[in-house]
Amino acid sequence: MSESEKIIITVLGHDQVGIIAMVSTILAEHNINILDISQTILQGFFTMIMIADISGSQLDVGELKKILQEKADPMHLEITVQHEEIFKFMHRI
Repeated sequence: MSESEKIIITVLGHDQVGIIAMVSTILAEHNINILDISQTILQGFFTMIMIADISGSQLDVGELKKILQEKADPMHLEITVQHEEIFKFMHRI
């Protein structure tokens, strides 16, 4: 799998029921495979980072971000979606 098929999804917001279910359901509906996931709750704030493979989906990153954000807005969550190489470039030391 090339890096251009991998995406990084980050989610931040107040902890509440259904965050992981909402994100994973949208990904499954669009044939996007979750490769790795890390989530934690820090003083009531939910944080999650996912690495996913978008190669089997008809969506591009922009379309996926729009769909996720539409579902996240009522939950007051902040979601980012970016290609893995962009994420790596922005977070290099």
